[in-house]
Amino acid sequence: MTHSSTAKAAQTVAALLLSLASSAAIAQTGAMPHPVPAPVTTPAAAQPLSPPIVIAHRGASGLRPEHTIASYTLAIEQGADFIEPDLVLTKDDVFVARHENDITGTTDVAKHPEFAARRTTKVIDGESHTGWFTEDFTLTELKTLRAVERLPKLRPGNVKYDGQFEVPTLAEVIALAKQHSVGGRVVGIYPETKHPSYFARIGHPMEARLVAELKAAGWDKPSDPVFIQSFEVDNLKRIHAMTGLRLIQLMDASGGPADHAVPSYAAMVTPEGLKAVAKYAYGIGPGLAMIENGDAPPTTLVADAHAAGLRLHPWTFRAENIFLPPSLQTGTDPAVHGRIEDAMRRYLALGIDGFFTDFPGIGVKVRNALKEK
Repeated sequence: MTHSSTAKAAQTVAALLLSLASSAAIAQTGAMPHPVPAPVTTPAAAQPLSPPIVIAHRGASGLRPEHTIASYTLAIEQGADFIEPDLVLTKDDVFVARHENDITGTTDVAKHPEFAARRTTKVIDGESHTGWFTEDFTLTELKTLRAVERLPKLRPGNVKYDGQFEVPTLAEVIALAKQHSVGGRVVGIYPETKHPSYFARIGHPMEARLVAELKAAGWDKPSDPVFIQSFEVDNLKRIHAMTGLRLIQLMDASGGPADHAVPSYAAMVTPEGLKAVAKYAYGIGPGLAMIENGDAPPTTLVADAHAAGLRLHPWTFRAENIFLPPSLQTGTDPAVHGRIEDAMRRYLALGIDGFFTDFPGIGVKVRNALKEK
């Protein structure tokens, strides 16, 4: 879950720390069913959900390499309500879970001499990237790679798992969630379409394929345990016309959607902007700073969004000092864990309806403690 501006921030963090089955069938046939539209409706004024949901950001990615079955499984074991796969497409149009289509830093592809010639430079959402990309690999080829920790200096404990896990497909993530939805418990999925306009330009549109795969899994209603999220706007509007599943408009404190459907994210959080979002989305996924920037007083976004009938699922709570405001840090080492629990409590007290975290076990503990009061 990272907008282009957040991707730049992630690169800065990395530099700082260094210096210190259904999808396969569709791919075979190429046939894309067009589901009957079932638009989502939102309440005139949304009240905060009780209890708020805990969304495992890329799984339990603070404890296992992100977007692996091991990471998702641990998140489920820790009590997460939803697991979040970021979705990109392969050359043969199968959805796989990767933070980006650039897999240079999240797999061991650089160690595979048979793929050396596929290293290339591409411009994605206006930014130049050099590396290896999922759209240049078939699923069979991707399955020969193994996941590695994206932030090894920040999360050295995850490095010991490098090379152990495959790149999972969306079908495998769905199967995992269903496998653990037993005994009255329901584990949901919270997929994000990554760079949908880019993939459409290169001949790999996402929307109908995603809706079809989720419908094949039995999910197409607002009551089903699925949220679909995107930083882009037109992508979500097209999906809105195809399914009744709940949609979440992602946004960041700076910049705007890559499809340029609106001038900026700032324009989307005005009262009129939020009303426009509520016409196609169930809620918004703002960056944490849009609600409370560090130790500054909170904004009015929670109240404004609820007034427009929207839920809020902000992203992303991480335990490391570098991701926490100064008042909640422990010492000066950017990798040391600070007071993430207090950060979560701050936002829950403001009335958010759920939240993303790399440490879902902590999130569930904090949420449940408040629920019991």
